[in-house]
Amino acid sequence: MRVFPEWPFRRSPWRPLGRFPFLHLDPITMASLFEPTTAGSIALANRIVMAPLTRNRAPGAVPTPLMATYYQQRASAGLLITEATAISHQGQGYADVPGLYAPEQIEGWKRVTAAVHAAGGKIVTQLWHVGRVSHTELQPNGGAPVAPSAIAAKTKTVLLKDGAPVFVDTSMPRALELAELPGIVEDYRKAALAAIEAGFDGVEIHAANGYLIDQFLKTGSNQRTDAYGGSIENRARLLVEVVQAVTSAIGAGRTGIRLSPVTPANDVIDADPQPLFTHVMKELAKFDLSYVHFIEGATGGPRELADRPFDYAALQAAYRAASGKAAWMVNNGYDLPLATEAVKDGADLVAFGKTYIANPDLVARLKQGGPFNEPDNKTFYGGGAKGYTDYPTLQAA
Repeated sequence: MRVFPEWPFRRSPWRPLGRFPFLHLDPITMASLFEPTTAGSIALANRIVMAPLTRNRAPGAVPTPLMATYYQQRASAGLLITEATAISHQGQGYADVPGLYAPEQIEGWKRVTAAVHAAGGKIVTQLWHVGRVSHTELQPNGGAPVAPSAIAAKTKTVLLKDGAPVFVDTSMPRALELAELPGIVEDYRKAALAAIEAGFDGVEIHAANGYLIDQFLKTGSNQRTDAYGGSIENRARLLVEVVQAVTSAIGAGRTGIRLSPVTPANDVIDADPQPLFTHVMKELAKFDLSYVHFIEGATGGPRELADRPFDYAALQAAYRAASGKAAWMVNNGYDLPLATEAVKDGADLVAFGKTYIANPDLVARLKQGGPFNEPDNKTFYGGGAKGYTDYPTLQAA
């Protein structure tokens, strides 16, 4: 949900020690970041991905023509992942974020996908249910947000007051009834079908950053005693059911998933994440997914957390050992040298976040090593074209 810095020169915790090409980039290694590849059924022009970035510019949850311009400007990325997009009104957690559950929303997204495809790009949408990270003002009929358990998230959400974004505490959630869970899985399935109708090349299931699926996965937010709580297998059940529903609807080759094993974003934490996510990866290996997208470390923060070390290399090894074939996407704090090294060391795709806000032609800038526009964080959330579609390209400069 948050936009976050992408330029600290730091090493990913899972990559082996080796030459770090800070001052000199080997041409063969560097070229690999820009070469064509595939992610499941999706052919990509390069390995550079625009990460999902919430911008709060969809009044009434309907995508606008300005959004079509924004994404088209960034279509040189190998893959664009849209901002998180609510699968239902209940799944909405922030003001003016888009949805994918009403006809007018599908029509709005059609303009976006057509613009990206006209520019030669590929685009998937991120399917999102925020769970407890919401507010009663954003919920149907002013009801309480839903969650695995009735535990409030010590975090903020965004409302709009007089057109300006205001950060407020999330509302106390209610625990989902067992009978409600099949309906949520069905909402994911319907949203995936709506995404294909809207012209997307695929979808990304948002199972990270403390939102609903992540809330079910982790012990700090899931205290259920039924089939969706307690054991690792039970806590992962909703994720597996959603993946099954989405892949059955649109095909596994057009389905990606985003995970964040140790981020404390939105007040979510697991007591023992390594075995949890090893199990998750073994379950995901049963599906021939397009890609798995990992946020390394803390979202918007350090890539390595002293109080919760995590072995991403072991996770990748467990996934490959279980015959998992999805492209491996890494995210958090990547610059050109680190991204180049990541591809050299086994990553298939590298996601860039905040830098894509200010640099619509980021691929071209990476190829020549800059210069890079500086983002204006005052215009990240809400507003119009300023700080959204008015950043200059190299050609314009």
